[in-house]
Amino acid sequence: MTNNIYILIIAALLDYLIGDPWGWPHPVRVMGWFISGLSKFFLQHCQSSRIQRVAGIVLALILIIGSGLSGWLIIQMSRWLHPLLGIAVESIFLASCFALHSLRTAAVDVIQPLTTEKLEEARQILSNYVGRDTENLSEAEVLRAVLETVTENATDGVMAPLFYAIVGALIPFIGPVPLALAYKASSTLDSMVGYREAPYTYIGWFSAKLEDCLTWVPCRLTVMTLAILSVKPLDVWRICRRDAIQDPSPNSGWSECAYAAILGVQMGGTNWYGGVAKHKPLLGEAIYPITPTSIYNALQLTRYSFLLWLGVGMILIYNS
Repeated sequence: MTNNIYILIIAALLDYLIGDPWGWPHPVRVMGWFISGLSKFFLQHCQSSRIQRVAGIVLALILIIGSGLSGWLIIQMSRWLHPLLGIAVESIFLASCFALHSLRTAAVDVIQPLTTEKLEEARQILSNYVGRDTENLSEAEVLRAVLETVTENATDGVMAPLFYAIVGALIPFIGPVPLALAYKASSTLDSMVGYREAPYTYIGWFSAKLEDCLTWVPCRLTVMTLAILSVKPLDVWRICRRDAIQDPSPNSGWSECAYAAILGVQMGGTNWYGGVAKHKPLLGEAIYPITPTSIYNALQLTRYSFLLWLGVGMILIYNS
């Protein structure tokens, strides 16, 4: 169990200092290759909606169980070669599940051109990180898109992987990596095939529902953590209870709304996807405009929440 504490600390430091260097091998990229290949195969050979639904279940189970089991086997082999190699491999795997460094890098990449009034460049960079149309966004809309991305991914990219890493570390013979990798597989499936639109309407339904279920608990814990850190928990909870339930997603609306309530800004509104307008409920109250400072404060809140959970997790592991 003590090794699990070291692994959590090393992984957190690796994410803080290095993140995901561009071009380096990454488990999520491997997951993406498998998801792309298998989904194309199933779409080609499964024609009816019923068969596609079954194929979607098979796709999700293969990726999620396969990711967790593969990580566990690689770690066991590394430990067999040398205990220190096992710790190193496990720490690197776990660091790859955390996206706090990547979120900050993405936000800074978009914000920097705005500071020199290069709106077109900021739009172009933003298009690498979001699915919405960015060609005609105003500066305020670009900043809203960045804040929404940072606050939505705070749960599924940072806090939920840490939650499952801590849960796995508390289970004998499992460790922090397998469950964290399994969750990342679920999250990656949702982002790649978890759409209601064709061609993924049926093949992606199970991935979308499963990711919602797996994220539900860590999302609520994240909201409660943020509310406590804000020192105004009742106000945050009131606004979330009022606005977040209007969002069609059972998790992203809560995550974004908690940050909006703390920062005194408003997110949501009309976004365009492939020229089609989609309206999201307004989250929070527009007391202040969204600025780069709002985004940096959101990132700092995520870091404080991460460190708090990390500390609590280490105490639980140490006493287990």
